[in-house]
Amino acid sequence: MHPIVHIPPRNADLGDGMIVRRTLPNRQQRMVGAWCFLDHAGPVQFEPGKGMHVDAHPHIGLQTFTWLIEGEVLHRDSLGNEQVIRPGQVNLMTAGHGIAHTEDSLRDGERLHAAQLWIALPPTHKDCEPAFDHYAELPQWREGGAELTLLAGRYGQRSAPARIHSPLVGVDIVCDDASELTLALDPDFEYGLMPLVGDATIDGETVQPDELAYLGKGRNELRLALPAGAGPVPRWRAVRTAGADVVELRRLQQDGHRAGAGSVGTGR
Repeated sequence: MHPIVHIPPRNADLGDGMIVRRTLPNRQQRMVGAWCFLDHAGPVQFEPGKGMHVDAHPHIGLQTFTWLIEGEVLHRDSLGNEQVIRPGQVNLMTAGHGIAHTEDSLRDGERLHAAQLWIALPPTHKDCEPAFDHYAELPQWREGGAELTLLAGRYGQRSAPARIHSPLVGVDIVCDDASELTLALDPDFEYGLMPLVGDATIDGETVQPDELAYLGKGRNELRLALPAGAGPVPRWRAVRTAGADVVELRRLQQDGHRAGAGSVGTGR
């Protein structure tokens, strides 16, 4: 079984109180399967007249995956799409051979809390037609005193609606009270877990907020303990994906990361 690797975030101050913590990519771990980018923005309470405003910027060869926890954000793109994303919803933008977009707080002076990931497209889809999809409803269930939301992929008998082109899964785990649960894992998949608010304990080992725990492959299950009172509505995110085509996906991730370079944060 792969030992847990603790990966600290790199912080960036985008101004107006917006702090972004980035854990992927980093020197220790470039990707977790096809997941090639992970930013955690907020939570932040903007002052009156302030908000998140990210100018138009391009992407190629990847998908951007936005999970909103607090606030409202308006997405606009070069395909003509305009979509407001609200808490508990997902925006999935497939860049393919090229797309540009902006992201703005719907109203200034409000709270914002979000996570954004990038997914490297496999060789068969890296030059596909660009697309944008919005998912307002996602599978939810309770387990071990926690509420789980399936953001992407398959878990057990459940399937998320997001159109993903690689075998992967994203799960959000929330609890108000102290909870313990055991998650079934596929030993052929590599896994990562990142507490967004409050800490978490994996097999007795503590993971700090905004620290990415890279679990590697070879695990059949994950014993997770979540404490009560670790901040407002603690949220934990676990992501996993199969190891197939990782070398090629890493090359595509590097190409896409250069193409999307411009500003740090959730407006990728």
